[in-house]
Amino acid sequence: MPPTPDELEARRTGDRPDRPTPYPAQNSGPSPAHDPVAAPPPVPPSAGGASFVRPYAWTRGRTKSGYELAVETLVSVSNRARSQLERLPMEHRSVADLLLEQTRSVAEVAALLSLPLGVARVLLGDMASNGTVTVHQTASTPGNAPDLALMERVLSGLRRL
Repeated sequence: MPPTPDELEARRTGDRPDRPTPYPAQNSGPSPAHDPVAAPPPVPPSAGGASFVRPYAWTRGRTKSGYELAVETLVSVSNRARSQLERLPMEHRSVADLLLEQTRSVAEVAALLSLPLGVARVLLGDMASNGTVTVHQTASTPGNAPDLALMERVLSGLRRL
């Protein structure tokens, strides 16, 4: 029979007690990790219904859409989409179901669906392109410069928190 790792280590070190063996002590029974009949570890509960689908799967790997949507842009489900909910792709259906309740901002959609903001922008841009959602005008001034009054209202609201 070949020597055990402990025996080999004892030969190599001259069996000196001042040097601990790097091998763990042998256990009489199989460890739970190697026991084929051991129960699997419990699966942690999902955090608030968060999706297990990777974000790039929701957008098919794309990071841009035809619409440039700001975080405060409001979106709602179009009448066309209300009549065709069952025919929408799964990712669009999730967004449409959320928007059936009320008009929401892009940031709210991302937060409520536990999606990164970029993914929500791509999905909502796609849905706006095919007429599934209606994009409402934002409070920005022409030229894509943010409105000073809007920024002051946001700052005031943050200070009240």
